[in-house]
Amino acid sequence: MSIERQVIGWFPGHMAKTRRLMKESLPLIDAVVELRDARAPESSRNPELGELIGQKPRMVLLNKADLADADTTARWLQLLRKEHAAALAVDCRSGRGLNVFPGAVKQACAATIEKNTARGMANRPIRLMIAGIPNVGKSSLINRLAGSSRAKVADQPGVTRRNQWHVAGKIDGITIELLDTPGVLWPKFDDPAVGETLAFLGSIKDAVIDSETLALRLITVLAAGYPSLLQRYKLDDISLPAWQLLEEIARKRGMLLRGNEPDCERASIMLLDELRGGRLGRLTFDFPASNR
Repeated sequence: MSIERQVIGWFPGHMAKTRRLMKESLPLIDAVVELRDARAPESSRNPELGELIGQKPRMVLLNKADLADADTTARWLQLLRKEHAAALAVDCRSGRGLNVFPGAVKQACAATIEKNTARGMANRPIRLMIAGIPNVGKSSLINRLAGSSRAKVADQPGVTRRNQWHVAGKIDGITIELLDTPGVLWPKFDDPAVGETLAFLGSIKDAVIDSETLALRLITVLAAGYPSLLQRYKLDDISLPAWQLLEEIARKRGMLLRGNEPDCERASIMLLDELRGGRLGRLTFDFPASNR
């Protein structure tokens, strides 16, 4: 049985409102900090963001880097640093990698700081817009930088619904202010693989696509690129079709229905949860063009 990619579409009304609010806020900010998932630096990139923010300096933070393949992340950083003001690999929950964030902000906003100083406003706050798709870690970043849980955090998309300002320390006496924005997707995924990857990572609500179908696609991807990760489930033959592997995973985990039939729906939810929680190990779904 072949498991085909599904075209995934999800663009709630609040996302259109978010785009409008972001555009209206641009005159207030000095630079944009874009969060992406380090496991999918291309799929978690909003292709509309560049047009939306215009010439504002952009910093890219590859969050959840502790869950991504380290060598591939390093290659992504090399590429991104050629295109943007700064690119960092971070883990916003633990704070790993964020120690260099203030210096990166200072470098990205150097022209603004110089202009403010020349105008006699040396202590004018540096204002940063925090942008990114749902469930990429924006609230975790703000909580870490602001020193307290001022932004609501949840492991599901769509938690933040309005723009919020937060103070996040100082650089050489200059206050850093962060503008939190709700996660925003774009109206249509031209490449079905992008929507699929975002669904794997939980950036699209699970109600949009059947969990069993998604789990079968995930097994197919893992079997092709990271077969060792499936060994977590002590599978006997990874070359089997995805549906048989899913049934075996259910049996190995004791997830059975009446008549000793495998509970594939329950196994699918467990598999996706373990991926999103990092329990499958380090893996990356997107690779720089030169490595594809």
